[in-house]
Amino acid sequence: MNSMKGKYAWTATVGEKGQIVIPKQARDIFNIKSGDTLLLLGDEERGIAILPSSAVSDFFGNVFDGKGEK
Repeated sequence: MNSMKGKYAWTATVGEKGQIVIPKQARDIFNIKSGDTLLLLGDEERGIAILPSSAVSDFFGNVFDGKGEK
């Protein structure tokens, strides 16, 4: 099986308070630091996506600045 460059999978255990720990390798790769804000998007059929809040700000900045127009 060929490895897929840039694709990763990790597991995390949910604690008693509903908290998860993001694995160190994932934090390092995605430059997640203590105090960062993350956005969780959920779809009952597809699952949960976790994004840095800056990704959403960048996206909306591009939309509202007209950078996405042709």
